[in-house]
Parts: sequence; C-alpha cells; structure tokens
Amino acid sequence: FRDGVYDYAGEGVKRTVAEHVAYLERLAGAYPIVSIEDPMAQDDLEGWQLVTARLGGSCRLVGDDVFCTNEALLERGIEQGVANAILVKVNQIGTLTEMLATTRTAQRAGYGVVMSHRSGETEDTTIADLAVATGCGQIKTGSLSRSERTAKYNQLIRIEEELGSEARYAGRALLKTG
Repeated sequence: FRDGVYDYAGEGVKRTVAEHVAYLERLAGAYPIVSIEDPMAQDDLEGWQLVTARLGGSCRLVGDDVFCTNEALLERGIEQGVANAILVKVNQIGTLTEMLATTRTAQRAGYGVVMSHRSGETEDTTIADLAVATGCGQIKTGSLSRSERTAKYNQLIRIEEELGSEARYAGRALLKTG
C-alpha cells in the first residue's frame, strides 16, 4: 500500500482503496470467508473504516498490524470504527498485564479476540492457557505440522479434558459479528 494504492505487482494489478474493499467484498460473497486478518494496510484508516462498514457485519475483520496488541491503538481503532476483532500476541506489547488489559478492552467493546503465536515459536503452551483463561475462544497457532504448534493444540485438549462437562465450544457462533 503506497500513496492510496494497493499494488499487487505479482499480478500486475493496482487497486484504489475503494476497489480493494470491493474486491474483498466479491471474495467474501463468492466464498465462505468468515474471518480476514489485516484486510487493509495498517496506515490506511479510510480503508479500514470502509471495509469495516461493508464487511464488519458478516465477517470477522482481525486487526494485527493496525493494533499491535496495544491498548491505546485499539481504543483509537474502536473510536474510529476500525475492525471488529484484534489479534493478540502475548509478547508483542511488553507485559502480560498490558496484554490482558488490551484483551479486556476489546471484549468490553464487543470486539473478538484471537490469541496468537509469534514467528520463531517454541513448544511453550502459555497461549493455549491464555486463550481459555481470557475466554477469547479463538487461537492462531498454525497447522498441525510442527511440534511447537502441536504442543499448543495438545494443551487445549488437556484443558478440555480437565474442564470436563464445564468445557464450552462456541463453534461458528463465536464468529458472529454485528
């Protein structure tokens, strides 16, 4: 994204902000897309507002780069009508306290929360525990192809077993927006 234009150089396509949002609308209309992470550039406020207005009622629009697990950035985004969910990375903001505050702010505003791993992950399973503890209901940790990812899914299974009949799975209802 540069000078108000989304440049898909590999495809030889350039789109204005409005054209890019219209393209995303066509994709969401043609395919069963329920969630899009960073549909717009982090510095494209106009685009974020437009895509949220157009798709926010039917699709989870997850802000990662636009919020950076930062409560102040999230609060500003909420005020400006940007996104309807946030990607939370435990070690991105600095402290666990700050991450939890950001999560609470999102939830109070009706935003979805996706607990996420970082690149260069280890087999530490803390994000699985935090996803359950915060009630965010969604975790991003990749496919079941590597041990550091599998460890997190295994921890979720252990938590579910420990909770027994108290465990709740929201399923697609979690992704309802608007």
